[in-house]
Amino acid sequence: MGRIFDTFSDGNRGRLITIELLDSEAGDQELIKDAPLWAIVYDPLGKGNDLVIETGQNTVSYAHTVDAPTEVWTGQDENGLILALKVLDEKTGQTIVQLQ
Repeated sequence: MGRIFDTFSDGNRGRLITIELLDSEAGDQELIKDAPLWAIVYDPLGKGNDLVIETGQNTVSYAHTVDAPTEVWTGQDENGLILALKVLDEKTGQTIVQLQ
């Protein structure tokens, strides 16, 4: 799965993103808005078991970590351009990444 995110990051670096956390326990939160995507990095089980969404221009200025991701869904337009990612975690949270 790591290569998928490497390819995605390379093809979408610089696109503006908004990250929202939907959590039934802590409540919904908008974590960052209109920030340029730097990379999405996945470390598999045994190497961290997390997904890190990084933003920034020339260096990483913000990072959101999803611990123990279980599923990743995409929302696409009619041409196949990914407009959103939904990452489910092992607990009750969902991270939504909207791409512009």
